[in-house]
Amino acid sequence: MLYDVPVNLGDRSYQIHIGAGILGQLGQLCADAGLKGKCLIITDENVGALYGQTVFHSLEEAGFAVDLAILPPGEQTKCGKQLFALYSKCIEAGLDRRSFIVALGGGVIGDLAGYAAASYLRGIPFVQVPTSLLAMVDSSVGGKTGINLPEGKNLVGAFYQPELVLADLDTLKTLPVREYRAGLAEVVKYGIIYDAPFFDLLEQNSAELANLENEELLAKMVGRSCEIKAAVVAEDEREGGLRAILNFGHTVGHAVEKVAGYGEYVHGEGVAIGSVFAARASVAQADLPEADCRRIETIFADLKLPVRAPEYSWPDLRAALSVDKKTVGGMPKFVLVSEIGKSSFGNAVPEALMEKLWKEL
Repeated sequence: MLYDVPVNLGDRSYQIHIGAGILGQLGQLCADAGLKGKCLIITDENVGALYGQTVFHSLEEAGFAVDLAILPPGEQTKCGKQLFALYSKCIEAGLDRRSFIVALGGGVIGDLAGYAAASYLRGIPFVQVPTSLLAMVDSSVGGKTGINLPEGKNLVGAFYQPELVLADLDTLKTLPVREYRAGLAEVVKYGIIYDAPFFDLLEQNSAELANLENEELLAKMVGRSCEIKAAVVAEDEREGGLRAILNFGHTVGHAVEKVAGYGEYVHGEGVAIGSVFAARASVAQADLPEADCRRIETIFADLKLPVRAPEYSWPDLRAALSVDKKTVGGMPKFVLVSEIGKSSFGNAVPEALMEKLWKEL
């Protein structure tokens, strides 16, 4: 099975290749995309142990000179220290401007390796090989790369598109259950902000989504998520407008991750909490029907994702919101929905209402 989704960005266009058991095709796909010379695979210890050799041999058999960089797993790796270590590894591997980087792993590796590619020698090509559900449906598509600072998530980065994305659905079978469920938060987000029938499909199949046995449903879920993101990115590559709707649930979600200490909540768990917050704000500010708000909260709960906020003080959370990249003039901006499938961006929520909603969560 191979499900191709085009990302149409003129001379920066590329294909997302989705299928089961396609990891070994990476080398040929890279050659077909016109990549040449040396390449550096960047992965973490967990993913590297599972898939590093398959990717290495696929690239080698396609005629590339291959090197490998293995990093520690976890959100803490997405930092300046590891970025500069990668620059040194690129030099050690002899990468020049005709070389390329392969990001093999979840969102942390994709963001970090992508930013290394965007900035090393002022930019060399790179390829995304996402192995987590969250990375497949979200972070590997659209060209957002970057690192975290101690003050907040994704505060340093660049828009830099990959040459291709390869998502092998079989890699999800080795994903920890918690990480798989976290990825479902981003899938549900697409239905909430853009596609009501897709939300209905997810809602009706929430029990099956919790496992990986229905390959057809899994391919449809990943494929449709990528189609939605590709359509939004094609219209607004650099988040000057429409692309901001993809931040639904992320304003409070990122703040929760920061206040908790990166790693306490994985990204999708923060997004689930933030999505419930945004849905409740939408009832007050965007006339979202209460019934739709309950549907949003219920599907996250059915998928075993958190829908209640941890007991962090409002002043701590508000301080984290102030340094979010979506904050303008100290005021956080929210994506709200007036109905499932219809969203708007750049919404301010009054201070008193933000505090009230947080305390209610």
